[in-house]
Amino acid sequence: MILMFTDFGWKGPYLGQLESVLRSEAPGVPVVNLMSDAPAFNPRAAAYLLNALTMDLPPRAVVVGVVDPGVGSVDREPVALAADGRWFVGPGNGLFNAIAAGAKAAQWHRIQWQPPRLSASFHGRDLFAPVAARLASGHPVELEAFDGPDLAGWDDDLEEVVYIDGFGNAMTGIRADGLDRGSHLKAGPHTLRWARTFSDRPEGAAFWYGNSLGLVEIAANKANAAEQLSLDIGTKIETLGPGKR
Repeated sequence: MILMFTDFGWKGPYLGQLESVLRSEAPGVPVVNLMSDAPAFNPRAAAYLLNALTMDLPPRAVVVGVVDPGVGSVDREPVALAADGRWFVGPGNGLFNAIAAGAKAAQWHRIQWQPPRLSASFHGRDLFAPVAARLASGHPVELEAFDGPDLAGWDDDLEEVVYIDGFGNAMTGIRADGLDRGSHLKAGPHTLRWARTFSDRPEGAAFWYGNSLGLVEIAANKANAAEQLSLDIGTKIETLGPGKR
């Protein structure tokens, strides 16, 4: 299975072009759009979101990840990360660092293979998709193993908002299983307490809870928490009270 994780959004031809290459280069391999609205131009926030999503990925899955504000530059290398039996293909800009930091076994590779056509601005279509397709279908692809980036701090929680969904719920980079339910969260001037789920709080009331991805999420019952609390990608979140378990 090949899964696409991008910040492309639904508008425009980009998502369709990526999927078209994957399907043509790896016929018979299922292609799933895991996420197309990852935090735009923000590999760091996207890294924590992608890491949380990997718990449900099947063995031998190949993820083509494209959150790539430095596309075409010499500041980042094209990489393929083998982590706990899965492949992650995309830019070496930190997008896969949280996965590597938490993996039991991880090996970084530079992508040496070059396509016949490589545009300066769409490596997702021209480079990462063909490499992902070859890995998923068992075809050879030229890779060079290397030690990888410094992962110091990447196994820690990111105490920021990393994603806001269409309902206005704000996911953070904090793992819910490490936070005591008696803790309060502070987001700007707002202090929030824990609730198990939406209906446990009055309509319109904001709270925090452990979402289905295992992340701390800020929400409001039948209301838009991001608008209500002025939350955005990168908003700092502070833990108050008992804190970490």
